[in-house]
Amino acid sequence: MPSLAFCKCKIGPLLVWTALALLVPYGRAQTRVDVSGQYSCTQAKVRGKVIPCRSAPLVLKGDGRYEIRGREGEYFTKGSWLVLNDQQKRKRAKIVPGHKLLFRYQCGKGMCEVQFERRIVDLGVLGLS
Repeated sequence: MPSLAFCKCKIGPLLVWTALALLVPYGRAQTRVDVSGQYSCTQAKVRGKVIPCRSAPLVLKGDGRYEIRGREGEYFTKGSWLVLNDQQKRKRAKIVPGHKLLFRYQCGKGMCEVQFERRIVDLGVLGLS
C-alpha cells in the first residue's frame, strides 16, 4: 500500500491545477452590443478635409441584417467593431461612444472617414393635433 506522503505528491499538484483552471477564464466574456437602429451620416472627411455628407441612412435591424441604398446584408459586432457583410464586400466600422459608427477606408491617394450617428426618436415631442 502506498504511503500517505506519496499520495500528497500526486494529488497536491493536481488540486492546485484544478483550482487555477476554475479561477482563470478561458476567453474574454463576449458582451453583445445592441447597435440596432437607424443611423444618419453626420460627418465625412476626404484626405482630412470635411465635406458635405451625402450618404443614405444606414439601418441596422434587430435580427442582424442591415440596409443602405437598397443594398442588404448581415452585420455582427466583434469587440468595439461593427462588421457589415454582403455578397460582394465586407466593411467594418469602429463603434464610438455616443451611438456613433466611424467608417475609415482608402480612397484615391488618401483616407476617407464617414461618421454615422444613431437617430433617437423622442415621441413625447410629436403631437397629432
